[in-house]
Amino acid sequence: MTHETLELHTRQPFGIARWTHSVYPRTFVAFTQGGHTGRGEAAPNAFYGETAAIVQAVLPGLLDCLTDPWDWDGLHAAMSARFPHHHPSVKCALEMAALEWCALHAGVPVWKLLGLSPAPIPESSFTVSLGELPAMRQQAREAVQAGYGVLKVKLGTERDVQIVEALREEAPAVSLRVDANAAWSRHGARRMLEVLDAAEVELVEQPLAADDLEGHAELRRFSRVPIMADESLHHVSDVPRLAESFDAVNLKLAKLGGPLQALQALKTARALKMGVMIGCMIESSLGIAAAVSLAGLCDWADLDGALLLADDPYSGLEWQAGHVQRPTAAGWGVERP
Repeated sequence: MTHETLELHTRQPFGIARWTHSVYPRTFVAFTQGGHTGRGEAAPNAFYGETAAIVQAVLPGLLDCLTDPWDWDGLHAAMSARFPHHHPSVKCALEMAALEWCALHAGVPVWKLLGLSPAPIPESSFTVSLGELPAMRQQAREAVQAGYGVLKVKLGTERDVQIVEALREEAPAVSLRVDANAAWSRHGARRMLEVLDAAEVELVEQPLAADDLEGHAELRRFSRVPIMADESLHHVSDVPRLAESFDAVNLKLAKLGGPLQALQALKTARALKMGVMIGCMIESSLGIAAAVSLAGLCDWADLDGALLLADDPYSGLEWQAGHVQRPTAAGWGVERP
């Protein structure tokens, strides 16, 4: 097993309510056995208790959990025994590596290995990151000109009403989604929901603090705009307790611990009659390819993480604006040039 950490750079600073960054360290693992190499990516997020330094410190102590790539349950159990509810992006990288090794051995894409749906993949949104209004207008304008039909707008400022109205004016024909990244108060969120409804916003992600389930349930009773959980969802076991507070969940492999964990969260959400989005971090096309494998089972997609990069180290995913093709090559279907 080998691993390396690369610094990936966004084309422009990427801003959300909590922070703005341009550099995203990502750790890549490679598991080689019997002539096949399975690969995975760790895309840590400080909100979920992980940084690049933590990944680099923890990963060597988990590498021996992956010995039999076919024993997916054993891999998950071994990693969970050491870190029950921590280091999800490291677990994701190792689970990805095991799955790709098995798919390569079988000569099929990972989604076929798992028996997942070949249904059409929902159009992915393109993210308008938080910044000064002229810059946000420019991002929206360029995305529309490039053919994107869905925009996700980052919010979480005192200028949110102005931003929503300006971007709806800039892009009147697109589907508009917003993401407050847990930045609103209950009172402010109620006011914003009226603005979002007037602007025909499709959905809103995580209006309130992650632990304010009561507040989200209150908003849901009031809102005509569907409310989606992101920061409130850390583990598969969180899904049932979110069902009363949210209409839908955003599944990100790096925060849930891998594709198989995200698939279990998806099944649980469906059983509870919740909508499902497949999402991502800022990550390479390797990580995005893993998310694409699950996308045919989802209602919405937000998979533009690699499209925002200036130096994606992997290639192979075929995009036409927000439409991505499901890989047909064995494994994850992406390569390192």
